[in-house]
Amino acid sequence: MAKFNDSSSEGRSVRLLRVGEQVRHILSGILMRGDVHDDLLQSHLVSVTEVRMSPDLRHATVFLKPLLGKDEDKVLKAMRTHTAYFQREVASRTKMKYAAKLKFLADESFDEASHVEKLLKDPKVAQDIVGDD
Repeated sequence: MAKFNDSSSEGRSVRLLRVGEQVRHILSGILMRGDVHDDLLQSHLVSVTEVRMSPDLRHATVFLKPLLGKDEDKVLKAMRTHTAYFQREVASRTKMKYAAKLKFLADESFDEASHVEKLLKDPKVAQDIVGDD
């Protein structure tokens, strides 16, 4: 029986989505409780918006967004500094054969949504939208 691999969200297996959500929940809990001994991370509210697991579950890409996008670069640097701690915590709280290597990235989806909204509010575009009635 042949398997096919599709990297789109519809093609990801339920297991990958479930494990990614479990890792997201663990990381969110660590940040919410302030378990990381870092002044910057404790002074900022950070949302873990999504975790994408690789098909072999050995790598996890973690998408983050600080509240209001404030000090995004500094927060990402602090998260990357404590990657080993986060990997240990995720490994100890999940029952997987291998500990996933975490990679932290800024979540750009909010910025893209703001850009589209700004374009739609442009007078030239609004004129076209109103003219369709």
